[in-house]
Amino acid sequence: MQIKVTVGSPRDIKVDVLAVAVTALSGKRKKLPPALASLDTAAGGAVSQVVKNGDFAGKKGQSLVVYPNGAGLKAGRLLLVGIGDAALEIDDLRGLGGRVTRAARAKKATKIALVVPTTKGIANDATCQALAEGAILADYKYDRFLTDNGKKKPARPKASLSLVYSRLAKPAAARAGARRGTILAESQNLARDLSNAPGNAMTPVALAREAVKMGRATGLRTRVMDANELKKRKMGGIIGVGQGSTNPPRLIILDHKPRGTAANGPTLCLVGKGITFDSGGISLKPGASMHEMKHDMSGAAAVVGAMRAIGMLKVPVRVVGLIAAAENLPSDTAYRPGDILTMYSGHTVEILNTDAEGRLVLADALAYANQTYEPTAMIDLATLTGACMVALGDWATGLMGTNDELIEGVKEAGERVNEIAWPLPLFDDHKKLMKGSVSDLKNAGAGRSAGMSTAAGFLAAFVGDTPWVHLDIAGTGWTSRSTSYLGSGATGVGVRMLVDFLEHWKPRVKKASKTARKK
Repeated sequence: MQIKVTVGSPRDIKVDVLAVAVTALSGKRKKLPPALASLDTAAGGAVSQVVKNGDFAGKKGQSLVVYPNGAGLKAGRLLLVGIGDAALEIDDLRGLGGRVTRAARAKKATKIALVVPTTKGIANDATCQALAEGAILADYKYDRFLTDNGKKKPARPKASLSLVYSRLAKPAAARAGARRGTILAESQNLARDLSNAPGNAMTPVALAREAVKMGRATGLRTRVMDANELKKRKMGGIIGVGQGSTNPPRLIILDHKPRGTAANGPTLCLVGKGITFDSGGISLKPGASMHEMKHDMSGAAAVVGAMRAIGMLKVPVRVVGLIAAAENLPSDTAYRPGDILTMYSGHTVEILNTDAEGRLVLADALAYANQTYEPTAMIDLATLTGACMVALGDWATGLMGTNDELIEGVKEAGERVNEIAWPLPLFDDHKKLMKGSVSDLKNAGAGRSAGMSTAAGFLAAFVGDTPWVHLDIAGTGWTSRSTSYLGSGATGVGVRMLVDFLEHWKPRVKKASKTARKK
């Protein structure tokens, strides 16, 4: 979807649908505000008529399509969108953009305009960014495999949304905000595409291909380690998880290093779990809802989407995205309960449950990132535990880590973009519980107790003293619920949160080590 910022009279905008945000109309006369009264006059009184009839009162969530009676309005239809009495906040604007897009698209409209509402305390660039995000996220539809009686379905017509101001002092800033919102939403939609793809179409090799394609288009340095290289580097976690599938594993690296970046400047490593399909392996999952395990690479998808946005927005910090990609299937070559794997870090791990595979691939990627790039901080994203869903449902991401300042920074970023990350404890006892008796570590804790924290406790063994945050997106990576701008399926959670975090990050830079292995 194309987003434009237009300055001029809304009456002169020639579009299929012209949307207007309307505050609650109260009182006997239900007097229209001046801007809407002007449009009502141009529309031959069509708006005042539906208000008089009681069909529309501007309540939050209410919307109504009105057909103009006169020739004074160039738009084919008026879309009235109720916003209630409360002052609009940023996420209300995302919701408004989403509601307008969905209502207009339901009428087969491709040329849409929205009269930008007054937003007290919110700058025009932030307003346009939020409206663009909501509109593009709401316009998303995963239809790659839909056909028309077996024949390829024609592509859905692309739409455009004009954000209309009657007057605007600094149009360049507003347009920059709309562009930024477009980049962020399109990057989140890329993550949704990757996660929504079925396992037979999104194998580790296919994920690597899509990541490299994006990286090259965005100007990132890209690298992919195949199974042979992973074996040479003794990445026993990634190899062990992937060895049951004919689709070989991959480690994907996307490197954003802006020109002029100092050698000892801050570096953030983003690490994503990329289990392209998770059957549970020998510890087979129940059949019900197993089809949803195509989303077990949502963390990897978020890293790809975030790296796209980071590159396109030219974030002035070095960011390295690493994706550990594998398919977890049962077969005569699959790893078994009781096996002991030797990880990239040298740690040995006893396998108690082959369905606790995400932490194994993440452990290798985290250790490699830490030793190779000596990052200032690391953040990983993973659909890691069912315990997270039990604790937080699909309303919040589980947030744990080893550095309070980093945890707080990620939490605040989530609040700003309405991707809530909720802090949970990571005690020393959680880490101790993951120690093994016949190996250094074991990949599962004791029963169902504190499953989210013990999984993080396992990962903590592979990050050293580097500040680190773990985001468990098991509940938020995909959903069956719809909001005003997000539909069911993959959510792309984490993309906007990570970019926002970077923009507010004030890192304490570690001294570079002479012995660090550089890529």
